[in-house]
Amino acid sequence: MARDPGAGPARRASDRGRYGRLSRERVLASALELVDREGLSALSMRRLGAELGVEAMALYRYAAGKDALLDGLVEALYLELEERLAADADGTAAQGADAGPGGDGWRSGLHRIARATYEVCIAHPQVVPLLATRMLAVPLARRPMAVLKDHERVLALLEESGLDEEGVAAVFRAFTAWVLGYVSVELRAMVDNPEESDPAFRLGLHRMPPQELPRLRGAAPALAEQGGPEGLAAGLDALLDRVAQPDGQES
Repeated sequence: MARDPGAGPARRASDRGRYGRLSRERVLASALELVDREGLSALSMRRLGAELGVEAMALYRYAAGKDALLDGLVEALYLELEERLAADADGTAAQGADAGPGGDGWRSGLHRIARATYEVCIAHPQVVPLLATRMLAVPLARRPMAVLKDHERVLALLEESGLDEEGVAAVFRAFTAWVLGYVSVELRAMVDNPEESDPAFRLGLHRMPPQELPRLRGAAPALAEQGGPEGLAAGLDALLDRVAQPDGQES
């Protein structure tokens, strides 16, 4: 069968949107902007194509479908995390932190990763649920390379602590659970009525039966306040003090 001479140019033209020629990076960046602005429910191949000024079919060269787009959003977050850590690397090196076995370099490295992860997640709260749901759906070996590099980075720091293989795995799980769990708590919806100036009505405490939930009603105003990066760091230190001693022993 003779090749259609117009097929090549037509295909290339279909990849041109209102912002120029498409690329995977441009597609994922636009998907992230859309979700940041309108939430995950707004994301579809058709809607993203409209954002980019192309037919939805043109996007399938860069993402095989909706699930691939969701994985791409996770990838975009971890790529941003890499950028933040790289930007911080020069300053850390200038401080001359001791990164040798048994030193404090591994702890400060974990703190930098935790802080950068927190900052990226706070900047893109609509995407954070995917850090749980996509990890449940996607096997380890099929996760985006940026995610795997983050795992590798944390494991390398934990090896420097002097822990054995079993201890490294245990603290890796605890570190991941703490950082992502902390972010999830920070981003929980707490406000019932943003228009209310009275804290009790703003939080909707009148909807909670006082006889059944006295402690929760009392703690709600404090729970509604974010702990910030300081709370993240304090909890991480408490975790490492208990389970990540250089000799592998609990304090």
